[in-house]
Amino acid sequence: MTDPRTTVVVITHNRRPELLRTLDRLAELPERPPVIVTDNASTDGTATAVARHHPRVRLLRPGRNLGAVGRNLAVRQVRTPYVAFCDDDSWWSPGALSGAADLLDRHPALATVTARILVEPGGTDDPITRELRDSPLPRPDWLPGPALGSFLAAATVLRADAFRSVGGFHPRLWLGGEEELLAADLAAGGWWLTYADHLTIHHQASEVRDPTLRRAHGIRNTLWFTWLRRSPGPALRRTLYLARTVPRDTASLRAFAEAAAAIPWVLRERRVLPPPVESRLRLLDETQRRSTARRYVG
Repeated sequence: MTDPRTTVVVITHNRRPELLRTLDRLAELPERPPVIVTDNASTDGTATAVARHHPRVRLLRPGRNLGAVGRNLAVRQVRTPYVAFCDDDSWWSPGALSGAADLLDRHPALATVTARILVEPGGTDDPITRELRDSPLPRPDWLPGPALGSFLAAATVLRADAFRSVGGFHPRLWLGGEEELLAADLAAGGWWLTYADHLTIHHQASEVRDPTLRRAHGIRNTLWFTWLRRSPGPALRRTLYLARTVPRDTASLRAFAEAAAAIPWVLRERRVLPPPVESRLRLLDETQRRSTARRYVG
């Protein structure tokens, strides 16, 4: 079984062993998807290793670490109707890409399909899976699964034209919760996002990561999204909630300082979501506060 509908896009930075493992798994998929890798200025021989071991993979080398914008760069090269994002420490299960493409084929107003995430080794559900499965958002009758307010890039297949229509990932956010702004803009454009429990992706978290930096970026990007798109009341409540609950340390202070320093451009780019989309996001506020999978720790 081959399936020409979906291209897999991977971004990476100095994770050569994990990336090669992921590319090995992708090469074994029955769909035989084309794969594009954006090497975000790795210095560990990643580009040479990819060229040697996976010569059919299209390798992009922008020369600097673009973060999530490396995905934007790759999507410009995509010629298939759908694009599956994948991190260098995750890989899609056989048949998942075709299953997601089938859903996107059948539902033209559907922009994203997020798969069930299995944590490896062990194959247990990621803690976020329950929240996706039990999403409280109302959905139209035709939507094939729970309606989502956002998605996880490393576990999602997207309609490429929908992604391009909202400009892809915002360059300021870099990495860390960068999906929330894109998801809201898709919803504002009339698109729907869903979760598909029968499709799976595997995630074996890389040991080469800086959890404290990721936490700082997550806090900062959450604030930026909130100020850029949410209406005044929810924006204020979410800001105060974060201020009360994030760890009291230098990383959190730096995150709030970076967010506050950007208020001039935030005000210039602020575009409040349409009332129906804002109403849906308000239904998620309590779920996010109770979440054990969205804690800013590390």
